[in-house]
Amino acid sequence: MSVPASADDATDDAAYLAQLGARVRRLRARRGMSRRILAAASGISERYLAQLETGKGNASILVLKAVATAMHVALDDLVDERAEQSVEYLLLRERLRAADDDELRRLAEGLAGTRTGAAPRPAHIALIGLRGAGKSTLGAALAKRLGMPFVELVQEIERAAGMAVSEIFARGGQTAYRRFERAALAASLERFERAVIACGGSLVSEPRTFDYLLASCCTVWLRAQPREHMERVIAQGDYRPMADNRHAMADLRRILDERASLYARADYTIDTSANGVEQALTALLELPAVRELAIAS
Repeated sequence: MSVPASADDATDDAAYLAQLGARVRRLRARRGMSRRILAAASGISERYLAQLETGKGNASILVLKAVATAMHVALDDLVDERAEQSVEYLLLRERLRAADDDELRRLAEGLAGTRTGAAPRPAHIALIGLRGAGKSTLGAALAKRLGMPFVELVQEIERAAGMAVSEIFARGGQTAYRRFERAALAASLERFERAVIACGGSLVSEPRTFDYLLASCCTVWLRAQPREHMERVIAQGDYRPMADNRHAMADLRRILDERASLYARADYTIDTSANGVEQALTALLELPAVRELAIAS
């Protein structure tokens, strides 16, 4: 004999579905995926995804599995009942999933406060931020001033893969791209003893790669206002952000909002909105870690 659902149960279910939808939106924004891209990658219609994201879709476990796989996140990232999932919580959980026994032991020691000793100062400077923040322009200028190689990580990914980023995504999706991204970063750090590295805007949404970057480099978040990001990309002749997407600006704002707490993990932040190239370059050169590298060179 079945027991009728109470009004409280129905309210709880509605609240849970609303939280689930909000979580899908946040993860999609953090990954930098439009709803159209997620629909194509998951095989779930845009209409159904819209219902899911607004808390109106009572999704089956297989639908959620397809959505999670397309966004390259674990299924429990979607269904975890924690109302608020901090960046630190998500990153730690991701690292625990991937850790072997030795790393789990080291992590446990770190949590217990038993590890001692300071890490050596990084000899690589990594610039992070959304497209249009000035990573390529400022990175090249900074490398020239410091007499260091300049590495465009996206170009290294394409060189290693032997194909354009768009083709990597078309053939292997996010999983393939993230694999090439991690490999290209490791190869660049090994190849150059000292370098300035401009990273793709979405690298921060891959926990293991971002942790590796933070541990290996002095990181600087080049921050700008959403309108600045869009205008700079279009000024470079790239109209893709606006192509067939009347919600492009809203999507960009959402991506920036969702990634802000990730970008904020960088060692330094420089706002490039109100600064010209020379002003921003001066700000970079005045950062303590950059001054140390300049002196060492």
